Amino acid sequence: MSQAMPLTPSSASLIMPTQDLSRRPLQHVAAKRKTPWLARLITFGGSLVLTFIAAAQMYDVLPLSGADSGLGLINSPVITLLLWLFLGLFVLTFGWVALSAMGVFAGLVTRSNGLLADPSIALSGRTVLIMPVYNEDPASACGALAAMAEDIKHLGLEKHFEIFILSDSDRPEIWPEELTAVQCLRQRLMDTMPVWYRKRDSNTARKAGNVRDFITHWGCRYDYMIVLDADSLIAGETLATLVREMDADPDLGILQSVPRLFGGETLFARLQQFSGVIYGPLFARGLSAWQGIDGNYWGHNAIIRVRAFAESAGLPKMNGPKPFGGDIRSHDFVEAALLRRAGWSVRMLTSLPGSWEECPPTLLDASIRDRRWAQGNVQHLAVVSAKGLRWPSRAHMLMGVASYASSPLWLSYVVIGLILSSWIGWYPSGSASSENWQQGSTIFNSQGMLALFLFTLALLLVPKIVGVIIAVLDRNIFPNQSRRSILASAVLEQVFSIFYAPIVMAFHSSHLWEIFNGKDSGWAAQHRRGRAIPWSKLITRHRVQTAAGLIATLSLIWLSSPLLYWLLPMTIGLILSVPLSALSGSRRVGSALARNGLLNTPEETLIPNIMRRRRALVDSLSREILARTQAQAALDSLTPALENTAA
Repeated sequence: MSQAMPLTPSSASLIMPTQDLSRRPLQHVAAKRKTPWLARLITFGGSLVLTFIAAAQMYDVLPLSGADSGLGLINSPVITLLLWLFLGLFVLTFGWVALSAMGVFAGLVTRSNGLLADPSIALSGRTVLIMPVYNEDPASACGALAAMAEDIKHLGLEKHFEIFILSDSDRPEIWPEELTAVQCLRQRLMDTMPVWYRKRDSNTARKAGNVRDFITHWGCRYDYMIVLDADSLIAGETLATLVREMDADPDLGILQSVPRLFGGETLFARLQQFSGVIYGPLFARGLSAWQGIDGNYWGHNAIIRVRAFAESAGLPKMNGPKPFGGDIRSHDFVEAALLRRAGWSVRMLTSLPGSWEECPPTLLDASIRDRRWAQGNVQHLAVVSAKGLRWPSRAHMLMGVASYASSPLWLSYVVIGLILSSWIGWYPSGSASSENWQQGSTIFNSQGMLALFLFTLALLLVPKIVGVIIAVLDRNIFPNQSRRSILASAVLEQVFSIFYAPIVMAFHSSHLWEIFNGKDSGWAAQHRRGRAIPWSKLITRHRVQTAAGLIATLSLIWLSSPLLYWLLPMTIGLILSVPLSALSGSRRVGSALARNGLLNTPEETLIPNIMRRRRALVDSLSREILARTQAQAALDSLTPALENTAA
């Protein structure tokens, strides 16, 4: 392939009509596969049964059945209202916990979706690896693409693939480096596969618009597209398997892999990576078990049938002002739902290895990403009623909203519980003595409350305990690590999870408050490497959380409430939110833990060849881009002098 080739191939346009959410479309196909009724019964039916039992028990625990214990408190309409709110919030939060736990159980006891295609069958058609980028590090993105291309060539399958970089970068300092990186990549892969590059003048509709622009200009050129993020990495064998699955199932619209996190150096990233190895497969298998072919799409590390996507997934603009109106932010959920609406199947392969992505390096970086995701998920409330959607697609959207709404619900549940326990505790004589607390606690049936608390805690922890047991017993998961280091890492991960959970809860609650007050999240480039965040910024971002933790703790001390000890994990996390956030981005701590065998992942102890190659290629491209940029700068500085001399 000559460097003189144009940056884009010749036009091969494909129409991508905008979908009407108010009308049920005609199904283009009718994908047929056995419905996973057992997994759905276990997941949704089981969680409903558990929630009903827990709700009935909580109703008996609370003084709502007419028992007044002689204190006359239930005659107060304010207390009665708070008690019913407390019960309602408990039902909602417990239901969310039960749904997650029963999903994991369904994945354990039912058969997971496996491969359909014969691995010996030759590939057919043409597949493009598309990488939409927005102000990303060009060397890192192109290094990953080069590593994937070389891995494909090693299998002798390079003639079936092309690479297309879709740029929405709008920072002037990025453009020269990005174009230089593409030129270096094209030169490196000259004899491997074509590399194309397109930069949009206007990044309308963000990533979804970027992909749509690609399809309308070159969609007819390809049968399948494998969508990558700038931090994605997929092994050649995995890419080939994704294509074979598409070839084997003509009704398959999207096939989603389950990417593992890699490359993290900070404490936060390493915690997330280890957690993904231990617990990720359990939750992914449970999700795959009940969704069947009514699956979801996560926006990257997935293969898509181009024709199906073009026919079915053209996103409309939502009515109303931002943040609810305008372009659909979390486009992937909606695109998957629209493909299912048209009859195409959407599946997930949980057993397929060789798919990776990077993790936000700090707690604040994760919060920035969550802010954008939260707005996108809330926006789904306007999409969930679209005509013709299958109920699992609606469930995916509602569960996405619930993943963020659960935080303010938990927060409200705790606050109302504190008000009730404190008020009832001192109500009889207006004091907060131990005697009055005991008198008040008889109203709450403290033993029943404790039993419910322990049951809820068990539902939260049992999936994690099962994940640890599987990791310890199955030596294929951590082939080069001792059981002691796995257990120690699991304990460490759980400790940090406990302290980070209230901080995340506060962030999510703040996100939803901003969204419902009309504040837009914007579109900022992601930080993918560890960085030192100024303490002034940390204090600004966490000051409300710190104050809330201090106020709650001092109030419980003043009231002599025994809830002080139950709520210590939450209040300590909030009080220490600033140093905990700073610690999350520490490379030094992350490296120290790695040296001591803690929080290591299989990819760190036995590095896959494609990761080694990616690292080498990124370093090589970085040096080459720097050299070319410096040479061009030197030439540009000499040009005026040469022109004056010639004159």
